[in-house]
Amino acid sequence: MKMKRCCILFNQPREDALPDELDVLDQVEYIEKNLNLMGIETYRKGITADFMHEIGTLVSEKPDFVFNLVESIDNKGELCYFTPALLNLHSIPYTGNPLEAMFITTSKALTHKILTERNIPTPAAYFPSRCNMLKPGNRYIIKPIWEDGSLGITGDSVFTFSDSQKEKLATYDDSHWIIQDYIDGREFNISVLHDHTGPEVMPPAEMVFHNFDDSLPKIVDFRAKWIEDSFEYKNTIRDFPGDKLSPVLVGKIRDIALQCWEVFGLKGYARVDMRVDNNDNPYVIEVNANPCMSPDSGLVAATTQAGIPITEVLKRIISDLNH
Repeated sequence: MKMKRCCILFNQPREDALPDELDVLDQVEYIEKNLNLMGIETYRKGITADFMHEIGTLVSEKPDFVFNLVESIDNKGELCYFTPALLNLHSIPYTGNPLEAMFITTSKALTHKILTERNIPTPAAYFPSRCNMLKPGNRYIIKPIWEDGSLGITGDSVFTFSDSQKEKLATYDDSHWIIQDYIDGREFNISVLHDHTGPEVMPPAEMVFHNFDDSLPKIVDFRAKWIEDSFEYKNTIRDFPGDKLSPVLVGKIRDIALQCWEVFGLKGYARVDMRVDNNDNPYVIEVNANPCMSPDSGLVAATTQAGIPITEVLKRIISDLNH
């Protein structure tokens, strides 16, 4: 039997890359090692600003499929959907989410629009140009529309609105920034994995904020995610509360994650991030159609918690290829 041949496609980090960009190299190494254990031959291809040519060369290389780990192009998240678009163009099978899901979920504005239309709970959202709709005294968070991995999010991203802030908020452009109600509560990452019987929701992972006083918002900002010697990184801990969660809350989280899978047309694997208020009401804050797959990532931690070996995870993802 012919050994399957896979091209691992990833965003080539730039020379001055920060930790969030370099993380993809850990993903490549981890995925490659485990694909090889499964008897799949692999080779790597880094994608740069010359992505049209680089993906075009796959036509002559003829891999059996591509494992798509491209999270950005030239460190711009809003370009990541070009990878599935070009793979579609050249009829090259690839893992993960299809073009439509990748494009829509990469945009927090489009994601919010669809969540709202489908009555899936999500924080109210506003463009900076509509900051006159914000209510003085209420707390909000401002986020980059197109970026992932907490890029552009700091402790200062959460603010209590007052009329004096209108001038500053007006400097943010609507095409790249969005303001959401800040849900002051717990944060959960919900990984979902393809199975032959349908999508399977992994055990809920809670991001626990130890030792955070009132001066620090309880969010996973860039420092908490990537700066290892920071207070935020050391005190933001992933936990699997399991039976400590009420069955009602677990049911709500599971149902919402499955709704997102269906509504956004997700495939292979994905992660749905939620905030839960003090009344146990979950709100979707992000649908991640291309979540990190490094050894210490949330998705790998969740599948491990569920007792699913990484080779089985990869087998399931490969069984749900885009053709």
